[in-house]
Amino acid sequence: MEAVEISTGPDPKAAVIWLHGLGADGHDFEPIVPELELRAPVRFVFPHAPVRPVTINQGMRMRAWYDVFQLGGGPEDEAGIRASQKLLEDMIAAEKRRGMAKIVLAGFSQGGAIVLQSALRHPERLAGVLALSTYLPLHTTVEAERSAANRELPIFMAHGQYDDMIPLTRAEQSRQALERLGYPVQWRTYPMPHSVCAEEVADISAFLLTIL
Repeated sequence: MEAVEISTGPDPKAAVIWLHGLGADGHDFEPIVPELELRAPVRFVFPHAPVRPVTINQGMRMRAWYDVFQLGGGPEDEAGIRASQKLLEDMIAAEKRRGMAKIVLAGFSQGGAIVLQSALRHPERLAGVLALSTYLPLHTTVEAERSAANRELPIFMAHGQYDDMIPLTRAEQSRQALERLGYPVQWRTYPMPHSVCAEEVADISAFLLTIL
């Protein structure tokens, strides 16, 4: 996977793999790194999603972690979701080979869906998850497929109250599904659309400082 890679200091022992949303690329969240003001050195990896046709955009080819057939729910691209899960698993393995003792998965929108899909099923303990303006994909398969190693995985979920791409109700249903399975979810909402705001960045920073 091609990716933007940033280390906040020498010899980091923790990595954050951060997946962008539909139509963006790995540069999308690059500017957030200095705003997080992390104390210890951290390695950030912002991969570029594969380019593929996207149904809701009239089949236009763009960077996407999976196809989207309609907005707001409906049938899911299970094959595409699971293929990107495999890509993320490969990235986690690569960071472990680099000596990263703690790995956080972060993602916005589509990227957040892949992060939740992957983290709950990953066979080895992760440090935490940032799921931003997103939802839980393939939710009916989580209970059967989830990993014992990550059943107490710290999860930070945040969503805009005015999100017109992924409705707040869909994100709330995902949070409730995770809580029913016993996951510790920190839930935040902000007066914003399908985006990120300064208050959210501060909360992300506090979460990362806690788990790293």
